[in-house]
Amino acid sequence: GSVVAYFTSAKFLLYLGHALSTWGDRMWHFAVSVFLVELYGNSLLLTAVYGLVVAGSVLLLGAIIGDWVDKNSRLKVAQTSLVVQNASVILCGIILMIVFLFKTQLLTLYHGWLLTMCYILVITIANIANLASTATAITIQRDWIVVVAGEDRSKLADMNATIRRIDQLTNILAPMAVGQIMTFGSPMIGCGFISGWNLMSMCVEYLLLWKVYQKTPTLAVKSAKVEESELKQLNIKKESDMKPAEGVQLIVEKDVTGFEPQQEKEVSCTARIAEPFITFRDGWVAYYNQPVFLAGMGLAFLYMTVLGFDCITTGYAYTQGLSGSVLSLLMGASAVTGIMGTVAFTWLRHKCGLVRTGLISGVAQFACLVLCAISVFMPGSPLDLTVSPFADISARLFESEPLPTIASPEDKPEMVFATGMPNVLNGSTTPANSDPEMSPEPVPLISVSLLFAGVIAARVGLWSFDLTVTQLLQENVVESERGIINGVQNSMNYLLDLLHFIMVILAPNPEAFGLLVLISVSFVAMGHIMYFRFAQKSLGKQLFVCCTPDPKAVSDSLPPGNTSTV
Repeated sequence: GSVVAYFTSAKFLLYLGHALSTWGDRMWHFAVSVFLVELYGNSLLLTAVYGLVVAGSVLLLGAIIGDWVDKNSRLKVAQTSLVVQNASVILCGIILMIVFLFKTQLLTLYHGWLLTMCYILVITIANIANLASTATAITIQRDWIVVVAGEDRSKLADMNATIRRIDQLTNILAPMAVGQIMTFGSPMIGCGFISGWNLMSMCVEYLLLWKVYQKTPTLAVKSAKVEESELKQLNIKKESDMKPAEGVQLIVEKDVTGFEPQQEKEVSCTARIAEPFITFRDGWVAYYNQPVFLAGMGLAFLYMTVLGFDCITTGYAYTQGLSGSVLSLLMGASAVTGIMGTVAFTWLRHKCGLVRTGLISGVAQFACLVLCAISVFMPGSPLDLTVSPFADISARLFESEPLPTIASPEDKPEMVFATGMPNVLNGSTTPANSDPEMSPEPVPLISVSLLFAGVIAARVGLWSFDLTVTQLLQENVVESERGIINGVQNSMNYLLDLLHFIMVILAPNPEAFGLLVLISVSFVAMGHIMYFRFAQKSLGKQLFVCCTPDPKAVSDSLPPGNTSTV
């Protein structure tokens, strides 16, 4: 009976819906980058444009999306964002299938402009899907989960940790699944599979959201802000209850001042135009005035780093001789340590409290990242401060001499798989170890080994710290501002993430990667210093509250004639 009760509980249904949503998201985010590279002749241009558009949109619209979440009913927000997100992905999948099928014909129509319009349409719709996904994350992970947990903060911590474990697993498994489909099938089959998955997932998630909403009556109530639909119904009811005399008086007033409604209409039109800008300003001001502002900023600063398993670190690893299979194993190890971080969070929070958990997690993460800083100066590191970090690498890629063809595995298996790619990023247009007469000098792996050891070990502290700040935002932000504050937090995260990509664009050569590592460690340190300042204030207030004596208790303990000294 208890097993059945758990599998039909609102908590489990919320987990199941999140797992389906995250699986679809991860498949799409992995596949869309591959599709854009495939379509544009193995160039990263479309992928870079897509990443820039996505980051810029969330940066500018994060507060507005959060405000929309706050001003509408929970069920309406969740269902609308779910339908928009999945419908956008399905539409993108269909357009991409058409482009893959008729790319040759589209190239000849209108001098290729029709194909360009298809690219623009795909990026635009994919960006809409990402914005809807942001709204879904805000409303489910920052609001619904708090209401379902109720007043039990330990239950909230366990639910947050479980949500992160689901994220970690889907980050690894979903790209593997869709990658196998695209490898043994084709990109067009991959598009069809993702579109079909999102159609099926949308229906199941819609039903799960409705079930969770029914099982948790408190989701129907939002404090401090009356929903617009309810307000309209209330106004209609009041107008219907008015006396005839009052109704006549109202009509007479409108007739006498006939010019005023036009002025009000003009003012309201201006106000509507200015409303998004006012919302943007108010959101950032409200975020700055939050008691957890420094904690949120500390989390955002962790996004300004190259010390993660993204395309930048992966590309650097290839230049250092790591193969794809080794990198996949390292990514799996990072997922395991990430899950360990969620377990450590629940244990530390129970033993030390939430604020101290953030301090311990920050120290653990920074201590592991010190290994990355040390790796910069170890044997095998390509760091060379004599090479300008802002050198134009495009001059190397487009030299006059043609790029050589990569040897087939039958000719030089050890040479191809030792590097995994031509040694273009190292300043040479010939593959590494291309001379069979010269015995190649192997690159020491001490530096890159220390780098990835630090990155993988730091995931324990990183995810524990992420969960700490997430729960601090959930517990300290008032219910009526959860959407807009978390929207601004997402904007801050994307802003620092965007800055880290700009940093890489300015210093793209491997000789400068060590400098990027040192800058990344510095930003992580600054983020944890901000959190330390927040913890100092927070724990100081708790100590003050605990140590301040109650005047009434003191007066009761004094003799009758000495109460004036209290």
